[in-house]
Amino acid sequence: MKNWKIALTLGILCCLLTLAICIQLKTVDNTNTTLSTTLTGNELRDQVLKWKEKYDNATKELEASEQKLEAIRLQSTQNDENSIYKEEEIKLDNTLLGLTNVTGDGIVITLKDNNNIKRANISPLDNIELYLVHAGDLVEVVNALRNAGAEAISINNQRITNFTSIYCAGNVVVVNGEKISSPVEIKAIGSPELLYGSIRIPGGYLELLEETGVIVDVKKVENITINKYDGIINTQYMKSE
Repeated sequence: MKNWKIALTLGILCCLLTLAICIQLKTVDNTNTTLSTTLTGNELRDQVLKWKEKYDNATKELEASEQKLEAIRLQSTQNDENSIYKEEEIKLDNTLLGLTNVTGDGIVITLKDNNNIKRANISPLDNIELYLVHAGDLVEVVNALRNAGAEAISINNQRITNFTSIYCAGNVVVVNGEKISSPVEIKAIGSPELLYGSIRIPGGYLELLEETGVIVDVKKVENITINKYDGIINTQYMKSE
């Protein structure tokens, strides 16, 4: 009888010990999984920070190189009239290409999504998309400004050049590869009166946007600053002569 009790007690102790070991192993496994996930997240964050640092350093080096090149150009053209003319020509070309910051009078157009309009408070026959700013709207406005003689244009500080792409990617608009959102600020340098009159002409595109529900504001502004295009211009088929 005594042996039987001892065997039962030992059996219970073995079961409890086995259960305790299983719980301990599970706890260690979960801890290792959490630690592994944390380490992976930290590694990814470190990689992002490293690449951002490399990008920032490359940008600074590019700006420093441009400044050195400009200094060399100025030094080489000080006593050469032909070189001075060429230097001015290069500056003008870069300005026209959008590769330099520019300042001048013009207009600023602000387009906003009409956030007061919700699907719940419009007719089922209404299209809520009409109350939002789309890529096609920006293309129409840019073309109207160019036709009115705008010398430089930007959209949310993205310089518009001959190489600029404007398109929709899902629910966002992409300009020069950068996502932009409402409100959209369009700057244009040129004759303020001519630009304003052309863009605000009755029956024009801005009036159409207002009628469909987009919020529109246009102002004449002095000393507008439009930053240069900071992307890379690559040509595959065009060659200089």
